[in-house]
Amino acid sequence: MHPSLTFYSVSLPKGLGKGASLTLDVLAVFAHALQPFPERITQADIQLVVFNETAHYLSPYAVKVQSLTVKLPDARIESFSKIENTKIHGSEVKYGPYENLPPFSYSSIVVHFEANQPFAIAQQLIREIEISHWGNVQVTEHYNLVHGGAQSKGEFSRLDYQARPHVRGASAIRHLVAKLPPRAHSIYYRDEIGNISTSKLWGDPKKVVLPEGSTDISVSAPFPVKQGQETKFSHLDVVGRPVIVLEKTNVVPEHNQHFQVYYKFSSLSMFREPLMLISGFFFLFVACIIYMHADLSISKSSPSYLAKLQWDEVQAGVQQVRNIFDSCLTIHDKLEASLRDLSRTGDVQACKASRKAVDGLLKDISKDLKPLLLSLQSSPQAAQILPKVEELVAKERDLQEKLMVKHSTVVDSYEKKLSGREIENRVALQQQKITALRQEVDDLLDFIDEI
Repeated sequence: MHPSLTFYSVSLPKGLGKGASLTLDVLAVFAHALQPFPERITQADIQLVVFNETAHYLSPYAVKVQSLTVKLPDARIESFSKIENTKIHGSEVKYGPYENLPPFSYSSIVVHFEANQPFAIAQQLIREIEISHWGNVQVTEHYNLVHGGAQSKGEFSRLDYQARPHVRGASAIRHLVAKLPPRAHSIYYRDEIGNISTSKLWGDPKKVVLPEGSTDISVSAPFPVKQGQETKFSHLDVVGRPVIVLEKTNVVPEHNQHFQVYYKFSSLSMFREPLMLISGFFFLFVACIIYMHADLSISKSSPSYLAKLQWDEVQAGVQQVRNIFDSCLTIHDKLEASLRDLSRTGDVQACKASRKAVDGLLKDISKDLKPLLLSLQSSPQAAQILPKVEELVAKERDLQEKLMVKHSTVVDSYEKKLSGREIENRVALQQQKITALRQEVDDLLDFIDEI
């Protein structure tokens, strides 16, 4: 007896008299009956599978006579169990006939043969059917497919596969056939990484999405299923659309049968979404009309308007300060240029005249800067930028002093007729400080520009 058996009882429509007979058809679908062996193969190898079965018809009654024929897809057979009355003919292995077998007679057989057919297994299939009383029925299917045969080992060469697909990768899944209704349209298909460009197109849980407002929902299926209900929101939905979910495990092609979903749907509910669209456009146009005729300008006495005016004044004042410091830097450059002319011509009097002109310009700039600083100090809007402006003023004055000291040192050295090397040594430390201060002033000006 087989170690694990499942018993089924069948109720006959009427009693069976002595000597009478009755034909009983039993349909059984077996999944995963073939196991790959070896379990891993290279791209160039053929796929071999193992089939395990019993040579005796498994029955709770005594069997007078029976035989078993194993029909294989190919004549190449690696091995098979050889028991009593075993014959092989081409791609068929025949066992029997066997007579007068006792109940639950069991004789294990194993057939190892070539099978290069792809074993496509859907680990999960979700079919969503969305019903609309305004348009078409939309069907979306999601497949999670795996190859149930021998797994690949080693490298995969696409060039070899495309050149000799029936030799290099003979058991690979090359295409999937989708049988579509004649009136199907707007078909699209893609995989997890994008559109499929090399597939051919000819010709599981199920989810049925009903229109919003459907009531009294019932389902009639030809086989037992696990039923549930969800809610899906789509365009212009308020409470969502009811979704009937039918789940079935171990799904085989024989389960591809029709089922019915019954529901009630009010005709008035069909006008809900059009009315929502009309109402939405109506209120949009009303809002546009109100906006065009409404005075939304800011009052000149409002705090926000006054704050904006003050900030504009601060920005204008900061820009004037920026222009003044640009003029100062230009004057500094003129003072440095007079020293270069002195080193070239040796004319001390001309250099002193340039120094005197620069002093006058800097005094005028100082007079222009003072009221601007007072204005910024009195404005609360300038609290953020005022410390940087004051720091800039201090740095620029320090830079002026250092430049004047350098200028006086160079002029005095020329009057004493010192050499160029001696003059450079006397002003080297001063020049370092001037360069550092000039960089700090430039950085502060850039910061003020950003604000």
